[in-house]
Amino acid sequence: MKRIGILTGGGDAPGLNAVIRAVVLTAINRYGWEVIGIRQGFDGLLSGLPTVKLDELAVRDLLLRGGTILGAVNRGNPFMRKLTKPDGTSEMVDVADEVLRRMDDLKLDALIAAGGDGTMAAALRLVEMGARIVGVPKTIDNDLANTDVTFGFDTALVTATEALDKLQTTAESHDRVMVLEVMGRNAGWIALTTGVAGGADAILIPEIPFSVEVVCNKIKELFANGQHYALVVVAEGAHPISGEQQYLIKGDAIYEARLGGVGYLVGNALQDCTGAEVRVSVLGHVQRGGQPTPRDRWLASRFGVASVQFVAESKWGYMVALHGTKIAAAPMKDVIDIKRVDPQGEMVQTARSLGIVFG
Repeated sequence: MKRIGILTGGGDAPGLNAVIRAVVLTAINRYGWEVIGIRQGFDGLLSGLPTVKLDELAVRDLLLRGGTILGAVNRGNPFMRKLTKPDGTSEMVDVADEVLRRMDDLKLDALIAAGGDGTMAAALRLVEMGARIVGVPKTIDNDLANTDVTFGFDTALVTATEALDKLQTTAESHDRVMVLEVMGRNAGWIALTTGVAGGADAILIPEIPFSVEVVCNKIKELFANGQHYALVVVAEGAHPISGEQQYLIKGDAIYEARLGGVGYLVGNALQDCTGAEVRVSVLGHVQRGGQPTPRDRWLASRFGVASVQFVAESKWGYMVALHGTKIAAAPMKDVIDIKRVDPQGEMVQTARSLGIVFG
């Protein structure tokens, strides 16, 4: 190996820059390799965007910076790229061969791809075509299979818990019900952990379809016992027993549908059934931004170092993972499924024992 590339795909997450820094420093200090940064994920690779030569000076101040200096996009699947034809119509085409050619043009001996399930799925198919790719797991939702945790989750959790703490004081002051909507499309890890850490009275997650009546009865019980406020944490992907997930924007072949609105759905229903004042706060992308926590910086650094070691060992088609306290190599084919909260698991049972309802 002489020259490796690195790209960041999907949504950004606190700790991505720490991964980039760790990859560069390990490649240079341990192996004497050159590192090239690919802008805008696979989309930038396909578009021929200028690359970035990454050396020790370029990554010196990255450890505490949020986001990613290489940029990231939620599109760029090389196996389904939108092509606009001369007549103005468009079609989806497979341009994966272009990725391989582009890697050859850049004289890359290997590529490190940091991303979530979509990035890992694309990387796996490219490996099957002959590409030399190692993966690094990234998602604030912590829903990537075969790794106990992903970097970015801890920072999102701290942000969400701080928000719930602030809502508690104003809820108590005004005798209100506060509904906090957090991220979590298909898995409720952020909502569950935030709710327990912040003393929520109800937690609604995608894995457990909810009944507003159950939450309403919980709040009425609290009021009857002298507590005149309540806290409800809702994952954006939660949905009623008899309903579907709420969307702000419909998706298409390029863009995934954008969830949003379940917090207001729950808030309006609770106001109607309890008669209490209800306020809804939607954290949204605040959870993605800001400086990564020390825990995420440490985990991202470990993942970055390990990914370079995997390259040195030619572990193509494998993703860095955390099993317990140890770094492990997880086959990409085993990590692209969603890791969901177990409705009967210890974490949910802990919350229930504390009196928290799940609808």
